[in-house]
Amino acid sequence: MFKKILIANRGEIALRVIRTCREMGIKTVAVYSTVDADSLHVKFADEAVCIGPAPSNLSYLKMSNIIAAAEITNADAIHPGYGFLSENAKFSKICQEHGIKFIGASPEMIEKMGDKATAKSTMIEAGVPCVPGSEGILESLEQAKKVAKEIGYPVMMKATAGGGGKGMRAIWKEEELEKAWESARQEAAAAFGNDGMYMEKLIEEPRHIEIQVVGDSFGKACHLSERDCSVQRRHQKLTEETPSPFMTDELREKMGTAAVKAAEYIKYEGAGTVEFLVDKHRNFYFMEMNTRIQVEHPITEQVIDYDLIREQILVAAGVPISGKNYYPQLHSIECRINAEDPYNDFRPSPGKITVLHAPGGHGVRLDTHVYAGYTIPPNYDSMIAKLITTAQTREEAIAKMKRALDEFVIEGIKTTIPFHRQLMDEPDYVAGNYTTKFMESFVMKEVE
Repeated sequence: MFKKILIANRGEIALRVIRTCREMGIKTVAVYSTVDADSLHVKFADEAVCIGPAPSNLSYLKMSNIIAAAEITNADAIHPGYGFLSENAKFSKICQEHGIKFIGASPEMIEKMGDKATAKSTMIEAGVPCVPGSEGILESLEQAKKVAKEIGYPVMMKATAGGGGKGMRAIWKEEELEKAWESARQEAAAAFGNDGMYMEKLIEEPRHIEIQVVGDSFGKACHLSERDCSVQRRHQKLTEETPSPFMTDELREKMGTAAVKAAEYIKYEGAGTVEFLVDKHRNFYFMEMNTRIQVEHPITEQVIDYDLIREQILVAAGVPISGKNYYPQLHSIECRINAEDPYNDFRPSPGKITVLHAPGGHGVRLDTHVYAGYTIPPNYDSMIAKLITTAQTREEAIAKMKRALDEFVIEGIKTTIPFHRQLMDEPDYVAGNYTTKFMESFVMKEVE
C-alpha cells in the first residue's frame, strides 16, 4: 500500500481524497496556488507545498512543479481528482517515468478514450451501441455535408478534444452547416489547441445517463449502476440523482452490461464513467468515457455504501476488485452549489464568505472546502460545495433536499442555493420529466 499520496488538485475534491487517505493510514501532501493558501485541503493535509501563482497554467496545470512537489515530499503516488491533469495522458506518463503511481488511467487508456472520435470507433469495435455519425475526424466541410446527408438532419458537430460544451453545434438544416463548421472549429482550437471535428446524429429529447465502472489490473470490471445528469446548463451539470427516474430494471441491466463490456474491452484500470445519451424510447448510445472520478460520485457512494476513492487507491495498489455489480438500495440527489448569481444569468460571484451555516441531520452530506471568512478566488471553477441528500424514496430525498437547502446559509457572495430550492418545487422535476433541454425553459422566480 502507498505510504504517502500527493493530491494534485484543490478544494473539496482534494479534501475528499485526504479524508479517505487518513482513514486508510496513508499520509497526504496538498499542493496549492498562492490564492489557495487558506483552503481547508491545505490545512487538513499532513504536508502542503505551494506550486505557483493563481493562474492554473502556472500552478495546478504546471506538471514540473507538481512532480517536484511529489519528489521533495517523497510521495509514492499522485491522485489527480477531477479536472486539471486528471485526464492528461502526458502527465500520467511523466508520473510513470518518475516512478510515482498515477491513481487514474494509464497514458494509453487516456489517449484511447480521451479523444472522442477514437473512443467512438473503439466502442463500435467492442459492440457498444453508438450514435450514428462520422467514422473518425471530418477532413473537410464537403465531407461534413456528405455525412450529414447520410445520417439525416438534425446533426451535432463536436470537437474531438472537447468538454464543457466547447466546440459543439446543433445543426438543423444544410444551410446552417458551413457557419457552424467554421465557428465550432475556431472555438475548439482556442479552447483545446485542436480543431478536429466529428459529427453525430442529434438525439432529440435525450437524457444524459452515465454508468459508474471500476476496473482492476487483472482485466476485470464491474458497474455500480447509473446516475442521471440530465439537468444541465450549457452542458454543465447542475444536479444529479441515482437511481434515474427514467430507468427500468431491464434498461439498467442492458446499460450496465454495455458499460462493463466497454471497460473490459479496453482493459480499463481504475474508476471511470461510461456516459450515454438515452432517447425517449429508451434506446441508449455511447457518448464518451471519463477516465477519472466524477464530481457526482458521492450519490453512488450513498446508495450502495461504497467509498469510490478508497476503491481507486486499492485498485492502483494492485488489489483485485470483487467483480460483482452494485445496484441502488436508496435514492440520492446532489445539488452543485456554485458561487454564481442565478438571478443574473449565473454570473460568477467570487469574494469573501461572511456567514456560513451548514445543513445537517440524517441523510444529509455536505462536501465543501469553504467556511466563514474564506475568500473564493476568481481564478477557478465556481463550484464551492456539493449538497447530497439520501433517503428511502425519491420523494423523501427531494423533501430532505428542500429542508437542507432552507438550512444552508451562505452570505457575502451570491450562490445557486435559491436556484436549487426552486428546482425542487418545479413540477416537471418533481415528476422526473426532464431531459438535457430542461434548463432552456426554466425561469427563476423573483422571491419577494
